[in-house]
Amino acid sequence: MKRIRAKAKNKSKPKKAKAKKAFIAKRKREKRQGVRSLLGKYKHLDLMKGLVDARKEERKSERIHSRTKKTKSRANGRRVVKEVAPIYRVLHQHDLFETEKSNVQRFCYSPAYGKPAFTGFRSVTPETDLSSLNLNWREVDLPEKERTKHVHRLHPYLGKFIPQLVEIFLRKFRPKVAYDPFAGSGTTLVEAKALGIDSIGCDVSAFNCLLMKVKTDVYDLRKLEREIRDILERLNKALTSSLFGEKASSIETESAYLKRWFHPNALAELLLFRELLQEYEYSDVLKVVLSRSARSARLTTHFDLDFPKHPQTEPYYCYKHARTCEPTQDALQFLNRYALDTLDRIKELSRVARPNKTLILHDDARFAHLPKFDLAITSPPYVGLIDYHEQHRYAYELLGLPFQAEHEIGAASKGHSIKAKKNYCNEIGEVFANVRRHLKPGGHVVIVVNDKNDLYDYVAQQTGFVVEQRLKRHVNRRTGRRSGDFFEEVLIWKAND
Repeated sequence: MKRIRAKAKNKSKPKKAKAKKAFIAKRKREKRQGVRSLLGKYKHLDLMKGLVDARKEERKSERIHSRTKKTKSRANGRRVVKEVAPIYRVLHQHDLFETEKSNVQRFCYSPAYGKPAFTGFRSVTPETDLSSLNLNWREVDLPEKERTKHVHRLHPYLGKFIPQLVEIFLRKFRPKVAYDPFAGSGTTLVEAKALGIDSIGCDVSAFNCLLMKVKTDVYDLRKLEREIRDILERLNKALTSSLFGEKASSIETESAYLKRWFHPNALAELLLFRELLQEYEYSDVLKVVLSRSARSARLTTHFDLDFPKHPQTEPYYCYKHARTCEPTQDALQFLNRYALDTLDRIKELSRVARPNKTLILHDDARFAHLPKFDLAITSPPYVGLIDYHEQHRYAYELLGLPFQAEHEIGAASKGHSIKAKKNYCNEIGEVFANVRRHLKPGGHVVIVVNDKNDLYDYVAQQTGFVVEQRLKRHVNRRTGRRSGDFFEEVLIWKAND
């Protein structure tokens, strides 16, 4: 009897497995049918589906290459598994840089992944030999969490350079005053604040200057926390009360841009927050929270927050989440989340910051009147790559900041033609000529740039600098749509006396 029951159980197992397999197959068919129906309804989803498939293949190939290879052999009738050197070692470097052959030929340079990347930033002294440092950081060497520590991630910003790179040169040259003519989001100023070095930042963008000020200001942290929690409490109460409809309808904007890029509900929440923040002492902090929230609340796809070309008003296939997503219709969730995150990041910087003086100039770096400094360190804009004003257009519209995009150097809107490159050389040359006039004797200029057009040797000659040292590094840790790797140079100039 027991044998019969055992046989019955054995027979039932294949049936259960078969039923489970059929159920999974059915679910997959239903999912494919749902996607096909959407593809028929929304033509733009055809492209998104292709992007999803391409990204899956890319991830699959990355997993294969990153896995340690094993070779199998047989010895004395037994199976032996032998470990082969991982990709980290020099043996497999040619696989990693297959896509950068042109740069390798131009630089005659191959990144030294055969030795560990340099991460002992505090150990850098004026005697440190910069050429001995391996600055080719991968994600495992310098995780995103470290690259975006404390206020470095207070607001998204394209074109930033790595704060650890700035730290190395500040520790190496030990300046009394550091200057960044293209201060951008304030990376140089923040790192100088963490080391107790006085700094000057100049930028033609009003929003960039606001962002720098918020990052480097000194705060009464208890008062800042009270104000942030108070405005959030008032905002949430207003949105849940019956009077909110009347309140929101009374707040109007004449900006066609805001009406086009935001859902009416999200725009009403942002405008209410903007009205409330004027009552607080630390209103500049709240303005950055408002801008960061507006960036996320726009009518755009989740995978294209950096370069949206038109508002997304209908459901779309999101290759970031591999599913169909709806456009954002509210901003309250972002206001709540980013306000508290901003508070935490400012507190984190205050624990490591040292007393210093920070001067922020909203000016054109070609003509700015500057105090004397003994180190200039910057990552200048590239030819025809980014429109720095346009990437934060929502902030200019919400905060009423002056829009001076015509003064940008190397803006994407100016293109990258031969004429554009000549204009770029002239304008960048004027910036570094101004740097030369205010640089103390014996001072240095450090420029982090992807000089693929070979323009900076010419600029150095025209502005009275000599190239004292040239470091080359491989950038391969980037994520998202800008995940491609590239080579960049760190140029160390000294005035030609």
